[in-house]
Amino acid sequence: MTELDRIDMAILEAVQANNRITSEELGERVGLSPTACQRRLKRLRADGVIEADISVVSPKAVGRPISMLVLVSLERERVDIVDRFKASIRATAEVMVGFYVTGDADFVLLITAKSMEDYEQFTRRFFYENHDIKGFKTLVVMDRVKASFALPIEL
Repeated sequence: MTELDRIDMAILEAVQANNRITSEELGERVGLSPTACQRRLKRLRADGVIEADISVVSPKAVGRPISMLVLVSLERERVDIVDRFKASIRATAEVMVGFYVTGDADFVLLITAKSMEDYEQFTRRFFYENHDIKGFKTLVVMDRVKASFALPIEL
C-alpha cells in the first residue's frame, strides 16, 4: 500500500476533476514545481493509485443511448464458474462496468446498447448462451444523473 501525503491527495483530487490539467497549473494548486508534480504523478501511476486516465464519453454522441443495470445470478458459485464469468465481462465491450457482489445477485453489470433490439441480441449471445447463468434481471436507465469515477478525497 502506497503511503499518500497531503500533496499526493491534493494531486489526486485535482486530476480526478480534470486529468488534462497542466503540470504548471497542478504545481500552482498544490505548491510544488511542475517537475515535482510530474514525478509524483508517475509514482502514483506506477504504484497503481491512479489506475487509468480516461475521458467520460457521452453514450448518445457515439450512438449508444440505452443503458441498463443487469443483476446476474449464476447457477452455482464455484471458483471456476465465477472466474469464467469475470473473464467474459472483461472481454465484452458492451459491459462498461462489472461488479461481483453479495446479496440476491452474484454480479451487477452496467451495459450499453444502440437500441432495445441491440440489447435483445446481446442478451441472447451473452446471457442465454451461457449455461453458467441461472438468470438475470434488467433495469433500464431512464436518466444518467451522474457519471464519474471520482472518489471523495479528504485533504
